[in-house]
Amino acid sequence: MVAHPAQYTAKLQAGLGLMTETKLLLQIWEPGMTVPTLYKEALASGQFPNVTARRLRNIVVECFAPRYLVREAAPACHLKILLPSLTSEELHQFLLLFTCRANLILADFICQVYWPRYTVGNRELHNEVARAFVQRAVDDGKTIKRWADYTIKRIAGNLTGCCADYGLLENGVRRKRRFLPLHLSDKVAVYLVYDLHHRGLGDNNLLHHPDWALFGLEREDVLAELKRLSLNGWFLLQVGGDVVRMSWKYSDMEALCHVLAAS
Repeated sequence: MVAHPAQYTAKLQAGLGLMTETKLLLQIWEPGMTVPTLYKEALASGQFPNVTARRLRNIVVECFAPRYLVREAAPACHLKILLPSLTSEELHQFLLLFTCRANLILADFICQVYWPRYTVGNRELHNEVARAFVQRAVDDGKTIKRWADYTIKRIAGNLTGCCADYGLLENGVRRKRRFLPLHLSDKVAVYLVYDLHHRGLGDNNLLHHPDWALFGLEREDVLAELKRLSLNGWFLLQVGGDVVRMSWKYSDMEALCHVLAAS
């Protein structure tokens, strides 16, 4: 996971899951394209007939760029390769991963509120729970400045709405939403473990990385997933006590993404 800012931001207000918009922008974007150029190309493409120029700029600058054009645009490069082969569920999970990396408040909400309530058997998540989470964050000084009550209420709705967009909660405009079952897909799991490896994490440390918690997984869950995936030849895995050693089949992420796209 990329280094998060120390404080929460309100950037989710600029756009939640943006599934359709993200797919269209990925099709328009090409490696080396700057953010202003992407905006101009998107505006001229005719692919966003119901979006104002100002709204489109906000989507590109405030949402797409922080999520997918970081780290020399690695997320966009990888998704552009993977996109034609992904199911809706797989795409949801990839976009969830990158959106949480760009928005600490969403990542913390999922890890600290969503999964604890899901795992104890709660059937619904109320917006008031999300509002209490945001209020507590503001009181604890996790925002750059103190948010007004209307901002707290709106951000709370953004959190549950984003979870719904990515398949964690039922969709629709609701004060409370039912939990939906989510299991980390094989493609996302393989991508994530390789991504963490290529970003310099040691074999033992990558099992503890916070990104896994976005999908409700703790270290032992991650290890079980990796054991299963190793049987399919994605990598070699050796476990001795608390020591994990991995041998990697693909030397770079682009090569891995092409194989994942063909699988």
